[in-house]
Amino acid sequence: MIENVIRNQPTWRLIDHSQFTPVSDALSSFAVDDTLCETVGNRESPAVARPWVHDKTIVLGIQDGRLPSLRAGVSFLEENDWNVIVRNSGGLAVVLDKGIYNLSLILHEKDNSLSIEKGFEVMVTLLRTLLAPYGIEFKTGEIVGSYCPGSYDLSVDGKKFAGISQRRIRGGVSVQVYLCTSGSGSERAKVIKEFYELAGDGVPEQCPPIYPETMASLSEIARQDVIHANLTKHLSAILSHQAEVIRTDLSPIEVGAFERYYARVRERTTKVFSSMKSGT
Repeated sequence: MIENVIRNQPTWRLIDHSQFTPVSDALSSFAVDDTLCETVGNRESPAVARPWVHDKTIVLGIQDGRLPSLRAGVSFLEENDWNVIVRNSGGLAVVLDKGIYNLSLILHEKDNSLSIEKGFEVMVTLLRTLLAPYGIEFKTGEIVGSYCPGSYDLSVDGKKFAGISQRRIRGGVSVQVYLCTSGSGSERAKVIKEFYELAGDGVPEQCPPIYPETMASLSEIARQDVIHANLTKHLSAILSHQAEVIRTDLSPIEVGAFERYYARVRERTTKVFSSMKSGT
């Protein structure tokens, strides 16, 4: 059963980066997850749960780097005090800020028989329990008009508050969810809509349709505050139901691997922005 993937781990590492992550820019979190995929895949680490938060950052997907007027879109974001990075995976642009709670589950692929679909369902199962105290009963399925739409969008009454993605490296699987916990989901969507209209030169084929009214935060949906510290506390309680939960940060070996992975993700952003500045 899907639930057993969570319950049957003898040990969980809980790495709490929900206040501030190790390096100031959000690229660090993608490098940390890649690092943990490697150590979990090599059985040098047990399964990991890692909440993380970054402020005022737009994360572009690889395909966003091909937009015809990317320079105009990025300039708009930077003029409005957004940091802009490019992640080392597909998908489209997403927003990170203090009201976005990201959670990564890093698991061994073969030990848990994690197909792509099963990886998504493991996160969905965990989130149903994690969000139960707020009375959130969500549906999964693409919300057309949301930013970065996908088959595992999470929504209530047609309003998306979360999206799930995966990354697989060296036998490890990182299943990542971004939860819009507070603030205005529609205001975030307006920023992404403006970015695509500028970066796509107003050409419909270049611009994914963004309808801000399709986005909401958990606080808007539940009509109560959703506090990150409470989510992390509840997460720890769920994981500790049948497993030992140890709170750690990166090991010395992982710090070395992190530097290698961080250089790679930094290179990706630099390459995209260099092409943009040269007008290609």
